[in-house]
Amino acid sequence: MRQLEYLVAIDEAPTWATAAASVGVSPSALSQGLAELERRIGVDLFENVGRRRVLRVTATPVLEHARTVVTLTTDLTRWSTRLRDGESGSVRLGMVDVAAVVHFPDVLRSFRSERADVELMLSVAPSRALLGDLTGGRLDLVVCVEPPEPVAGIETVSLLSETLAVYAPPGTTIRDPSTWGPWVLFPSDSHTRRAVEGRLIELGVKLDIAAESHQPDVLREMVRLGIGWTVLPRTQGEVADADLVVGAQLLNRRLVLARRAKSVHDPAADDLADRLRRRPELG
Repeated sequence: MRQLEYLVAIDEAPTWATAAASVGVSPSALSQGLAELERRIGVDLFENVGRRRVLRVTATPVLEHARTVVTLTTDLTRWSTRLRDGESGSVRLGMVDVAAVVHFPDVLRSFRSERADVELMLSVAPSRALLGDLTGGRLDLVVCVEPPEPVAGIETVSLLSETLAVYAPPGTTIRDPSTWGPWVLFPSDSHTRRAVEGRLIELGVKLDIAAESHQPDVLREMVRLGIGWTVLPRTQGEVADADLVVGAQLLNRRLVLARRAKSVHDPAADDLADRLRRRPELG
């Protein structure tokens, strides 16, 4: 178990010294432990690049296994500690901005009010970052845009579907899709951006990207200033102070609840997950 922790630490830290400090051992002890791990599994995990030892690409399956084992063991340890000490628990929740601000604020308010015994920690970030923190054991629950492919070790449950529409600067006359743009969109690593680009290409749109931002408010303001067109959920594109031209309804995207598969769940996290699932779906 310690050797697997060493491997995860090496992947997440910038240097071997930092990795050793993060797991509370000396660099030499870290090196010896990883050498023993290589011996036990019979696979060379590292290679020399200049003066540095780095993980081989072929070590990826071992690293993914190590991360899963370490994360699930940490879940078990946190659960057993709370059970032994009689604590009510804590929940580390990650949400995309539209989930936290538009779709589920009532759930968060009621949970905080009715479960004052539980420490609720909320992180708001893009879907890809949230899923990375969930996989790495830094979050317990995530509400995010459905990933385009399954994520190893993560199970998802559909929560709701929302419509994304095209928005143009004030005064624009919307014509054939070939005339749309330029575009201000979510960054290229965004799950939503990938789906939006695919649909725009299907319609024959030229993808001239003028700017990018993870923040819907920033995208909306850039459209208002005439910098470009965008695609947003209607709940974020048609707010009271917006005077954008609303175009076609482009596609629907799904928000999901994500958790680590086969993990020991904290009862407080189960309670919050049930509340999120019970929220009525919006179109």
